[in-house]
Amino acid sequence: MKFSNPRQISLFTSVVITSVALLIYIISSYFVDHSIHFITVLIYIIILLPLSYLVLNKLLDTFIWRKIKVIYKNIHSLKAPKKTNSKRKFHIDKDIIEKVNQEVIEWSHDKSQEIEQLKKLELYRREFVGNVSHELKTPVFNIQGYILTLLDGGLEDPTINREYLLRTEKSIDRMITILNDLDAISKLESGELKLNFQKFDILGLVSEAFEFLDKKAREHNITLAFGKNTEKPIFVIADREKIKQVLINLVDNSLKYGNEKGRTKVGFFDMDEHILIEVTDNGSGIDKEELPRIFERFYRTDKARIKQHSGSGLGLSIVKHIIEAHNQTINVRSTVGIGTTFAFTLKKAN
Repeated sequence: MKFSNPRQISLFTSVVITSVALLIYIISSYFVDHSIHFITVLIYIIILLPLSYLVLNKLLDTFIWRKIKVIYKNIHSLKAPKKTNSKRKFHIDKDIIEKVNQEVIEWSHDKSQEIEQLKKLELYRREFVGNVSHELKTPVFNIQGYILTLLDGGLEDPTINREYLLRTEKSIDRMITILNDLDAISKLESGELKLNFQKFDILGLVSEAFEFLDKKAREHNITLAFGKNTEKPIFVIADREKIKQVLINLVDNSLKYGNEKGRTKVGFFDMDEHILIEVTDNGSGIDKEELPRIFERFYRTDKARIKQHSGSGLGLSIVKHIIEAHNQTINVRSTVGIGTTFAFTLKKAN
């Protein structure tokens, strides 16, 4: 039997108590003088039933019901928005026990999800700190080794002093790149980095990115190419310098992990109010399990870690933040052994 308020409980219990008392009276009377006085039974019912009901109702209200109200109010106030006026009237209906039960179940479910989310954030934090430490440790140890070699006599040796100084400079440049990239991501996330929106030809910007990476492409023996329908200018509205950084990072990424004698192609598709830009390579591809994490800071696939490519490990994370700062989207699709495509949108200029 299901009860939703103390009055129902009190009434049911009073009936039970009255029934038991009457049963005891009837049995005892029968064994004593084999007679049952119905007037006495009626008096029992008239007096005992309401009296027991009032007593039980008072006890339940004092020791249980009021405490349940307090618990319910606390649960409700915890779930309510912080800006809610605390002085507003609070109404509790008759089905409060069922409501409390449901609220507790929902609260427990929400807290379980929060705990899982906090565990994921803690794991992400540990990975992030470990990755930052790893990325900075390598150039720092390199610099330390080069300087110690120079101090141990290498400075007077013309065959190694200049070479080691140049290596030290490269390690310092790598540290500066990492710090600058971290600073850029921080500003993008906080909104401190303001975007300079302007109208420009995206084809011309891709040409600049290709020219910037031409030497690296030739070193990797990879061809840089445009897709179809690129005879006329394609105008978009965005921050030109930031989108140039996006293109350079994506094309550079395709060169790092592309195949020898491969190809990186940039294509364009008219999407009514937007232009879809795709950067496609025919490299080794990315495992399906790794795709959801590809834009995380410092995250690299196993193959990438084995190859130990240079760079801050923040390129794709910066790309994602820049595109999202434009209120646009970026996606990736990849098949192992076939290649990878990064696709993002920009607002089309009229």
